Amino acid sequence: MGRKLHNHDFKSSEFPAFGWCVCYAMPEILEVSMVHSLAGELVGGKLTIERPFRAPHHSASMASLVGGGSRPRPGEVSLAHHGVLFLDELPEFQPNVLDALRQPLEAGETVIARANHRISYPSRIQLVAAMNPCKCGGASPGESCRRGPRCAADYQARVSGPLLDRIDLQIEVPAISAADLVLPPASEGSAEVRARVTAARERQRMRFAALGAKGIRTNADCSTTLLEKTATPDEAGVVLLRHAAETLGLSARGFHRTLKVARTIADLEGSEIVGRAHIAEALSYRGETLRQARAA
Repeated sequence: MGRKLHNHDFKSSEFPAFGWCVCYAMPEILEVSMVHSLAGELVGGKLTIERPFRAPHHSASMASLVGGGSRPRPGEVSLAHHGVLFLDELPEFQPNVLDALRQPLEAGETVIARANHRISYPSRIQLVAAMNPCKCGGASPGESCRRGPRCAADYQARVSGPLLDRIDLQIEVPAISAADLVLPPASEGSAEVRARVTAARERQRMRFAALGAKGIRTNADCSTTLLEKTATPDEAGVVLLRHAAETLGLSARGFHRTLKVARTIADLEGSEIVGRAHIAEALSYRGETLRQARAA
C-alpha cells in the first residue's frame, strides 16, 4: 500500500490492511503523520496510511535513535510510532544507545529533557531485532565458533539484561542448508496467518471495548490492573506460572509480559481461557532471558 491520501480523501474502503477500523484508524494516522511532519519527512503535507517501518544502521547515534540534538527532533523510535523498528545486528549498536530504548519501550513515549526544554514524543512501537550468536557470525549447520564459547558470551553481553527483559519473543533460528532452500512452501502462507492475526486483534479490541477501556485495543497496551481481568490463567496455568517465576527468576515485568503473550496465544487459537499450554508456550519464548538469569 504505497498510495498517499489527503484529508478529504478519507474513506473506510481505503483501509483493508491491518484490519483497521475507521473509528480508531484516523487517530493513529494523525499521530504518525504529526511525528513525521516534525521530522520533515511528510511529503507534500499529505497523510499516509502506511504503518512506519524504520531500520537504522547499527552506527546510529543516540540522538538519531531516540531523538534530540541542538534543535530537538524525533528519533527513529518515534518515527516508528504505530509501526516497526527493526534493529539488525543488535549487539553492533553501542550499548548505551540500546539502553536508551528501555524507557520508550516501557512507557510508549520518549522524553527528551534539556536545560531549556522538555519534549515528549510518542513511541509505541513493535521492536524487531536480529543478531548472530557471536562476533564471528556463525557458519554452516553444525559448525561451531572458531574462538570458543567466550566469543558468544562477550558478544551477547553487549545487550543488557533489562533490555532483553522487555523483548517478549526471543527465538533462536538455526542456520539453513542448501537442501532447505529447495523445500516446498509451507502449507500456511502469509494470507492465512494475516487472517488469524486480524481475527485475534479484533477479538482483543472487542474485549477491551466491552470493559470500557478507552484507547486500549491490544493486549500489549493493557495495564497490569486490566490484565488481571482479561488474562488470569486457569488453575494449572497459575501453578506453572508461579513455579516458573520462583525457579527461573522471572522479574515482575517478565511475569506480566508472559501473561500478555499467553493471552495473545489464546486469542490466536480463539480460546477465551488462558491455559497451561498457553503459559508454557509464552515462557518458551523468553528462553534467552531465562538462560542468562540462571547463568547469573
